[in-house]
Amino acid sequence: MDKIKVAILGCGGMAGAHAQRLRARDEVELVALCDVNDEITSAFRERWFEGVEPQAALFTDAAEMYAEAKPDAVVIVTPHTQHFAQAKQALEAGCHVLLEKPMVTDSKDAYALEKVVEASGKIFVVGYNTPCKPTLHYIRDVIKNGELGELEVVSGWMSQNWKDSQVGKWRQDPALSGGGMLYDSGAHILNSLIWTVEQPVDSVQAFVDNSGTAVDINGIINVRFANGIFASISIDGNCYASGAGLVYLFKNGRIEFDGWSGAWLRAWKDTEALENLPTADNSYTSTGNFIDSILGHAQPAAGARNGVLQSELMDAIYQSADSGQVVKISR
Repeated sequence: MDKIKVAILGCGGMAGAHAQRLRARDEVELVALCDVNDEITSAFRERWFEGVEPQAALFTDAAEMYAEAKPDAVVIVTPHTQHFAQAKQALEAGCHVLLEKPMVTDSKDAYALEKVVEASGKIFVVGYNTPCKPTLHYIRDVIKNGELGELEVVSGWMSQNWKDSQVGKWRQDPALSGGGMLYDSGAHILNSLIWTVEQPVDSVQAFVDNSGTAVDINGIINVRFANGIFASISIDGNCYASGAGLVYLFKNGRIEFDGWSGAWLRAWKDTEALENLPTADNSYTSTGNFIDSILGHAQPAAGARNGVLQSELMDAIYQSADSGQVVKISR
């Protein structure tokens, strides 16, 4: 079988994680790297692909990369507000796309990109932490099969030293990030919520605090889903004690889960703790899911529809925070 020819667009920090995972796959050949200058791409190639032959070609223009290197697939690891145009360009160039989270920073772009994905017939994956974890799949299955009765309420929290760690970086520039902690690290726990409940959001009430920066640092989000489930998520981007958790409250039980990385899971039926629960498999990531989906061995864990639901939620969060009102999502 011919190898999958993969390109990487955006050679910053997170791209290194994808590079390591791609290099470990025998089915993959890295054919191109693209960023704003050759110094960045050359240093990236030397760090992550030293001694790998043939060497990936270096580009500063994505259109030239698609035309000359002709990759089968591209991993896009760029600032959030660039995602829509870059993903659309890649799909129209005939590439499968792994797009780092969030998918886009405006729900209008989410609807448009979903249509491009459908028309392209290509594999499209959004790079969230938890949708590849067996722990998260367990929760979604319990919700579907009613093993613990109906899901009624979800409560969650996340903390990280995001404010100080991102000073002077693009993530605190709203023109590039589209938002702050809630759009960046906070997007993972919000996506864990969206992914497991699998329902459109009906309405949102949110409060955010920028803590003296240009973007949101802390936030509290109350959600009503279309099927009546309630959720409340608290996010703190100014806390040195990093962590995250989601608690799912059912009629007949409770599940507690690490909504950021999927590392731990606890469950109770009535008052009895359940045993033999799935454990996290940190070896399987969005990168692996992307390659396996191209090969026909898997389905995209988080695709365009998931990105649309997440984008609707994010738009409503910021609209509610700005207006001080409950925002009802109209479709």
